[in-house]
Amino acid sequence: MFFLLFLDCTGRLYYNDFDKYVVLTTNREKNMDFYKLSKTVLFQGATPEETEQMLSCLKAGKRKYKKEEMIYRVGEVVSCIGIVLSGSVLIENDDIWGNRSVLERAGEGEIFAETYASIPDQKMLVNVIAAEDTEILFLNVGKMLHLCSNSCIFHNELIKNLLQVSAQKNLALSRRIFNTSSKSIRGRLLSYLSNQAVLCNSKEFDIPFNRQQLADYLSVDRSALSKELGKMSKEGLIYVKKNHFRLIAVQELFENES
Repeated sequence: MFFLLFLDCTGRLYYNDFDKYVVLTTNREKNMDFYKLSKTVLFQGATPEETEQMLSCLKAGKRKYKKEEMIYRVGEVVSCIGIVLSGSVLIENDDIWGNRSVLERAGEGEIFAETYASIPDQKMLVNVIAAEDTEILFLNVGKMLHLCSNSCIFHNELIKNLLQVSAQKNLALSRRIFNTSSKSIRGRLLSYLSNQAVLCNSKEFDIPFNRQQLADYLSVDRSALSKELGKMSKEGLIYVKKNHFRLIAVQELFENES
């Protein structure tokens, strides 16, 4: 069972067993870095002071998670989106046969679960899992979508930012569809690596996945993926070390696939 810790006006703690994060209230919102938070995609354009004011209106709360700890699970109904303060999370789908697909990764400053939290009574169709030791800031979407009585100056911009983030998430899901449309492992790798090169504006880049996570994202077997990467490396097409890639013979890469 999870407990929600509250600080009342006297600074004392009391508990609620319906949620699972720590509410921020006093003492500069438990040492929150408002400058750093104001630079995240959701609070982009806000000053640290405006960010601090918004958190008090949004029933903000935070919690730390250990690596591989479940944050949200399939079947849950959620009312809060999460902002990754540190670490990263994976959004995964497991079918009834135990096959796992990584749909998305959210790193520091990015958000997750905004779609599910925005739809009343919508059950989660995915799991959200800490990919490493992670700290999450939770924000109540109901409070976010309705202007508060305090008339926060930045509130309208916050809603605009949330819409932009949702649109970007749709594009990311579209990219995954493109990346998994090929029937061959090499074809899926080429599509993914090509997209990463474009996003990074460089032929050399780091990807946000380890080998197993990349296999889950591309919906292929890990050993088969490693074998194909080894072949491409021996053929002089790519250089790869852990999650670092360099595309060497770009033209030959796509000529061989076609």
